[in-house]
Amino acid sequence: MGPPPYLRRHGACRSGRRGHQRPAGPAAAWTHAAIADQVAGTVFAPISASQVGRILADLDLKPHKVTGWLTRRDTPDFWERVTDICGLYRDPPSGAVVLSIDEKTAIQARERRYPSQPPAPGRTPRREFEYRRHGTASIVAALDVTTGQTLIETIQRNNAATFTAFLNRLDRLLPRDKDVHVVLDNGSSHTAKHTKEWLAAHPRWHVHWTPPHASWLNQAELVFSALTRAVLRYGDFTSRDDLIAKMDTWMIQRNEHARPFRWTALDPL
Repeated sequence: MGPPPYLRRHGACRSGRRGHQRPAGPAAAWTHAAIADQVAGTVFAPISASQVGRILADLDLKPHKVTGWLTRRDTPDFWERVTDICGLYRDPPSGAVVLSIDEKTAIQARERRYPSQPPAPGRTPRREFEYRRHGTASIVAALDVTTGQTLIETIQRNNAATFTAFLNRLDRLLPRDKDVHVVLDNGSSHTAKHTKEWLAAHPRWHVHWTPPHASWLNQAELVFSALTRAVLRYGDFTSRDDLIAKMDTWMIQRNEHARPFRWTALDPL
């Protein structure tokens, strides 16, 4: 069953430009009631919000919902960069070190005001929504792609000077006779003039840049995702130092059993 002819005629349920218009006034999203009011003056009989809901459900239209979307930049070398990085993951250069490096900033040290309640049969754990803030912490991470082990370090500032200081420490730790291939996104600390000068002065470091808006190609993001799920999302931290200690402990324990990520490269369409 489609929409009534008068709704089709006046475009209230149309998927074209008129159907995608925002509601009048300051409201940013449609409601069933707002749609009913919008078409009230254009039809012979009034229409209720519930009838609008039934019509939209039949058409599988959900104007009250919004899905996040990012229009990929028209980067001429997008697929070249993707192919390069995926090839690096799947077939690392023999005798070289392959790293994925990135920062995770402004991690909040939040302490719940009241104890959480443990799970019970038929009931999920309960956590109080009120919390105290104890500041934030930022980290930089270097993932060894071939082993899965990760080195993290707390940073005070996310700038080029801090980033190159981290690179200096890595350069001293890594075997001098090995080239270093590193995956970086286009963050300001990575693309700054100071960082590019450091890279030019260290020719054994070879950078593989992700395309703009494609930092998900950097495997360090997978480590941050695992850290968030295991420690940060439901964690309770009595201080900033407590937050840092728990992140460090989790990473040390993870490194004891770390394995490389199984990366699957898809052919570009």
